[in-house]
Amino acid sequence: MGPPLVAIVGRPNVGKSTLLNRIVGRLEAIVEEKPGVTRDRKVVDAEWQGHRFSVVDTGGWLPRGSTLDEQVSRQSELAMREADAVVFVVDTTVGVTDEDARIADLLRRSPTPVVLVANKVDDPAREPLVWELLSLGLGDPWPVSALHGRRTGDLLDHLVGVLPEQDDTEVAADASGEPERVFSVAILGRPNVGKSTLFNRLIGDDRVVVHDLPGTTRDSIDTIVETGEGPIRFIDTAGMRRRAKIGKGAEYYSLVRALRAVDDADVALLVVDSSIGVTHQDQRLAERIDIAGCPIVVVLNKWDLLDQEGQDRVLAELGRRLHFIGESTVLRMSALSGRGVQRLVPALATAIDEYQRRVPTRRVNEVIRRAQQAQPAPHGGRVLYATQGATDPPTFTLFANRTLPPTYLRYLERSLRQALDLGSTPVKLRVRRRSE
Repeated sequence: MGPPLVAIVGRPNVGKSTLLNRIVGRLEAIVEEKPGVTRDRKVVDAEWQGHRFSVVDTGGWLPRGSTLDEQVSRQSELAMREADAVVFVVDTTVGVTDEDARIADLLRRSPTPVVLVANKVDDPAREPLVWELLSLGLGDPWPVSALHGRRTGDLLDHLVGVLPEQDDTEVAADASGEPERVFSVAILGRPNVGKSTLFNRLIGDDRVVVHDLPGTTRDSIDTIVETGEGPIRFIDTAGMRRRAKIGKGAEYYSLVRALRAVDDADVALLVVDSSIGVTHQDQRLAERIDIAGCPIVVVLNKWDLLDQEGQDRVLAELGRRLHFIGESTVLRMSALSGRGVQRLVPALATAIDEYQRRVPTRRVNEVIRRAQQAQPAPHGGRVLYATQGATDPPTFTLFANRTLPPTYLRYLERSLRQALDLGSTPVKLRVRRRSE
């Protein structure tokens, strides 16, 4: 059992994401002054006065809208059912709406404790407005300003009081034990290539909203999944477009979160829409992942939509546009039907194993010595000694008598990769001259 779960719910644009950011004390959820920015369930850890709990931000509950609105509302209702306590946020400046009343009706029928929050009470003059919220039948409202932090401390004091208490022995065990390393896999790609469908397929749950409207996912959503290869954290990211087409506000911050996920990931899944082919934007994304230094696994999604001619065309485009990723694993699958998805976790396990590979110093020097015998460095250059200094990715330090040209370093890198069976994982070489 993990820490208690708190779900923040309410109709669109009442300040749910702002309140989450205020509770956790950092900018975790994307905030913009227009409705519908949050669409998926995003869970983050929080702590108040020694009490640990998790907070889940949800999209605005609005079931009478489009198909996309209905899916977002369904995610919000799932969060309500799974939570140990629900924070129901209402915009005091607007008052009680029909949507507020319908959410309150759902919550009154639930056994889960509900904390009613009257948000946007930025000054004492607005406090009399909160009493209208008594008509919701959920008890006394808590007047706060999530934006300015006004009275949020009082709200948190009350909230931790209604949460179930954790077992002290369990908390002590968690604190004393070594945390298990969980590897992060970022799912990346252009908008509408099937990233969220693949994410939901991998975690076995409709965790994120899937819709044929490009840009449905706004934030980076992550979930730890127990697999046969151990726990893996999958991170669903927003679709990444060319910078020239990215505006301000939510889309810009979605890009920032996606780029952060790339930098923090141990492995990157680059999802390509096979029905469209390998585009220039796919190439740019692969270049960005390559710069981050993490292994790449390419997923050719929607493969079942292609005939033989189309499949040959996509594979040719892959070799032409993504030649720089070398021998990276390429998987052909359909995230929607699940065809071929079972090959993904073993491929990730192989990539992670290569990323962590530790090679004995003697073996490293044997490979370098043979490489130099087969092709000596120009101008009398020579590696005198070599050792692996780090993993994640494998990093080798070469002690040389003089500066080695980049072409020769690439030759040594290929020699190490082939002899040590490092596959497609990035390899870093650091050269130190003997005088240093």
